[in-house]
Amino acid sequence: MIDWIEHLQSLRGEFDEFIEVMLVTIASVRGSAPREVGARMIVTPTQTIGTIGGGQLEYQCSRIAFEHLRDYPVPKAFWRRFPLGSDLGQCCGGVVEVLFERFVRSDCRWFDELQHFYQASEPLVMATSSDNKYLISADNTYSLNDSELSDEVLSVARAMLGERHGSARSIEHAEQQYLLEPFTETDMQVAIFGAGHVGSAVVAALSKIDCRIRWIDNRRNIFPASLPPRVTRVDSPDPAREVHAMPPGAFFLVMTHSHPLDYDICQQVLERNDFAYCGLIGSVTKRRRFEKLMRDCEMPASSLERLSCPIGIGGISGKRPDEIAISVAAELLTIRDALRVDQGYDHGQPLTIVAKSGRP
Repeated sequence: MIDWIEHLQSLRGEFDEFIEVMLVTIASVRGSAPREVGARMIVTPTQTIGTIGGGQLEYQCSRIAFEHLRDYPVPKAFWRRFPLGSDLGQCCGGVVEVLFERFVRSDCRWFDELQHFYQASEPLVMATSSDNKYLISADNTYSLNDSELSDEVLSVARAMLGERHGSARSIEHAEQQYLLEPFTETDMQVAIFGAGHVGSAVVAALSKIDCRIRWIDNRRNIFPASLPPRVTRVDSPDPAREVHAMPPGAFFLVMTHSHPLDYDICQQVLERNDFAYCGLIGSVTKRRRFEKLMRDCEMPASSLERLSCPIGIGGISGKRPDEIAISVAAELLTIRDALRVDQGYDHGQPLTIVAKSGRP
């Protein structure tokens, strides 16, 4: 979810004390736009990292960021409004507000606090205005310049902590604009059994989206030396036992080096019956063999129907690991979004809250 945190941390490690960067963030969207509220890129004097959607919007925002890094010591934060159709010639046609934040390393106390919460997986909301930044948890509020956040904005932020699928929001209060961004535990928990070529490709693909991955294998020295963020390596002599370490609603991908082990894991998952997805790598023939064995063990037909094998979306026949990984990632995202819609959440439409004053 939060690649920019890792990118910013790597920049801090590479540069000396006077590193200057501009965080460029989509703060509000009306109508159609290339990216959602909260999308962010980092601009330094020599490069851009990440994307806010490409095209003219990103080009113009990059140009503005470069100019302010080069020529303007102040202001440190400002907002710009971009009508995508009339001003930028983009077919999206919506209106986007963009927040530009310029800071040097000495301004990074808020970032150290954010990292602390992020690494501890403690939910919080980050509130950004033109002159301050706040980190709001269930019990505390951190302010970059020690000023207090209004009760109205604080109330909205604290309410976001309890939302299961919260998205970033722009609000106005007392003629001040705020961007509120939730950093809560992802609802997409994935267990991947098998660290072979396909398993490695699937981990690489899924680690770029908002999920947490438990990567499980029983072979020695099979895992790479370093892992992507939000991926936990599990060396287990009995991988099937790890099925019960996952929470309800988890996604399971079974792709070990052993068909008997694949069978044991799938049986454990299907017996739980509280999962979002159980995918088994293999052919239709492999599926039929597993189904027969499970029926012989009196596995209900309703549970067998929940086994996905072969895995991946239809229409992709390639068998290279990266092709399988792309297909599987698309299938999991399709299921995730369908579940969220069933729960009354449309992740594609971030909310814009109107202040009590009634200003639009």
